[in-house]
Amino acid sequence: MTHLCRRFSTISRRQASASEACSELLSRFQNGPISIRKQLIDVNQLQLLSITLNRTLPSFNPPLEGTPVPPGYHLVYFTPSIIESELGLDGTDRTVNPLSPFTRRMWAGGELTWTQDRNALLRVGQEVRETTKLLSAEPKKLKNGGEMLVVGVEKTFLNNHGIALTDKRNWVFQRELTPENPLKAPAKPEETPLPTGSYQRDFCQMETTLFRFSALTFNGHKIHYSPEWCREIEGHRNAVVHGPLNLINMLDFWRDTAKGGYMESVPRSIAYRAMSPLYVGEPYRILLENGGGATEGKGDGEWKAEIWDSFGKQSMKGTIIE
Repeated sequence: MTHLCRRFSTISRRQASASEACSELLSRFQNGPISIRKQLIDVNQLQLLSITLNRTLPSFNPPLEGTPVPPGYHLVYFTPSIIESELGLDGTDRTVNPLSPFTRRMWAGGELTWTQDRNALLRVGQEVRETTKLLSAEPKKLKNGGEMLVVGVEKTFLNNHGIALTDKRNWVFQRELTPENPLKAPAKPEETPLPTGSYQRDFCQMETTLFRFSALTFNGHKIHYSPEWCREIEGHRNAVVHGPLNLINMLDFWRDTAKGGYMESVPRSIAYRAMSPLYVGEPYRILLENGGGATEGKGDGEWKAEIWDSFGKQSMKGTIIE
């Protein structure tokens, strides 16, 4: 073990390869979970997220204890508890960061699976235990020949009735960007008509929404609130809309369409993948299609969700199983 620590200490003083970074990450968490945390599912986070999403009018009468947490809304609980000096240069939580230089993190996708026992749903007032485990770390090649890591993490949420939710996330880690090695933002493409579908819902996120969602998720990632960082360092034309925010928007749209907005409606699962960034102040559209297998509202069906920007690019896609 001493030899292993000495080896990775030597690697950390220079720039590791993607393969070395994967090996170090796997060895770091091979003997147990990354973290185990307990938290009260308080009403304040649920109420403020609902207001941020324009799902309810501001009110001094918050939801009652026992109110179910809608699918995806768990993302404003168990937020990172990292002091500012320990964040990455780009403001991200570095708890699961690989060795340098692979510290530029992006949320690539994942899969959520819910219990179908109504008694076991996450609800306001419960004490819940979140366990986070590292599932995988794989080196990959970029199209330009560079290296990156794809890291898989699993979070389980346990209440008194059992595991209510399993949240598997895939993160991509690329080489860190600094003022000394920035990316240049490409020219803004020409706008095109948004695609249409059986069900569609339009969005255009503004700075206030991005600020509020970053605050609720305690996310210090600069790409979501600093246009200067985006344009001068990361090669984005403006602040980037959060991928998790649109995951919630997809699930809300499904709940409204398939279940009439019923608060206790959770799907069996959603598998999703982020494909292209969306930017503040730019319109985009979520499309939803009932893929068959059930009539609307009856369950056991498959729904396809897609998000398209106004420049002909698909931003996210997902498959929802009732």
